[in-house]
Amino acid sequence: MTDDTHCDPERPARRRLRDALEFAAPWLTRRHDHVPPGSDTDARPPSATGPAGQKSELPAPAAESSTLWRMRTTVKDEPGSLAALCAALAAHRVDILSLQTHPLGEDTVDEFLLRAPGTLTTAEVTGTVAQAGGTDTWIERADAHDLVDAPTRVLGLATRTALDPAELPLALRQLLGRCTIRSLPATGGPGGRKPEHVPVEGVLEDTVMRLRAPEGGVITVERPYLPFTPTEFARARALVELDARLGPRVPPQFDVLTLPQGDDITVRRAGAGDVKAAKAMHARCSPRTLGLRYHGPVGDADRYLTHLLSPRHGRTLAVQTPSGRVIALGHLLWDGDETEVALLVEDEWQRRGIGGELLGRLVAMAREAGCASVYAVTQASNTGMVAAMRGLGLPLDYQIEEGTLVITARLERAGAGAASDRYERQAAHD
Repeated sequence: MTDDTHCDPERPARRRLRDALEFAAPWLTRRHDHVPPGSDTDARPPSATGPAGQKSELPAPAAESSTLWRMRTTVKDEPGSLAALCAALAAHRVDILSLQTHPLGEDTVDEFLLRAPGTLTTAEVTGTVAQAGGTDTWIERADAHDLVDAPTRVLGLATRTALDPAELPLALRQLLGRCTIRSLPATGGPGGRKPEHVPVEGVLEDTVMRLRAPEGGVITVERPYLPFTPTEFARARALVELDARLGPRVPPQFDVLTLPQGDDITVRRAGAGDVKAAKAMHARCSPRTLGLRYHGPVGDADRYLTHLLSPRHGRTLAVQTPSGRVIALGHLLWDGDETEVALLVEDEWQRRGIGGELLGRLVAMAREAGCASVYAVTQASNTGMVAAMRGLGLPLDYQIEEGTLVITARLERAGAGAASDRYERQAAHD
């Protein structure tokens, strides 16, 4: 018999939970992990058999509502500490659906997914945990997505990152929960600010982690409401390392469309390899078109392209003619915990529906990425961008500051524009 503890990182967590359950309430130890409780399925209890062998239907008990919670608490890393916590939760009919452990030397951070009676309040849960020895307890509502176990979720995020480098910031956000992610290239962004030096192994400082980006820049992740654990830091670093090993890549996605005027165009993903073609498009654009897009000196427009076309900062769609000439760009930019959309269409190709087509596809991407809203920064005189945002059919908020117009669209499922729906159908087909 061999001990496989070292080759199974989840084994210590399962062992601690198993030992704890031996001391917990019997109803908890008898439950089956793969079957939800009867109260959550509205299933009727089995029929009872009377003395004469006849079946009699028992009245179905009233369904008890339940709530999913994600909870993290710190306990002493000593025998019996987790057992006491599980027993206290069991006394309040709180079901432990999953457990992850994050060792911290003398203490251990235990992360639970709980199903609790709907009548049990947050204060009652945290109070129970405190009485059982838990400290620094954090709790928030969970949903069905949290039912996926940690190894499966991490493998799924790694797959997404492998297929598309633009997924790395999104994968980190889904891995670490509500957090703000910023990426700064090694040469500095358009503003010229360069990142601080970060060692290859990265830096973890309580609620902030800094990771060396594959191209030499820095990825900063902040989560003020909950400190990161060394385990979370190791998982995030592994995702970044995977991305670095795979190197630059752009998903080979494209779609050929025919405009109402009869011209054929191709919409595809763009990347760093399109900088030269994008600069050539800039040279064909009028100063007014460039000014409406970049909100600054027209001569600086080319300096933004390396930043905009990097998958670290979002996703870019390019529109090209059959000859391969790029005539439009659409950007979906990760701006901390918000998402910006931006469009640039060459003068000769404006007012043909290209901007609306690009915007609909960008919004579909944002919705797929789980973004709650997108915003566009423009000028009130940019009637084309205003019309494209209105064409989405989504709730819009307008805010004007010093001549700058910010339009925010809330991404509700109902009412999405035709272009967004068309993109989603095409993605499903591919």
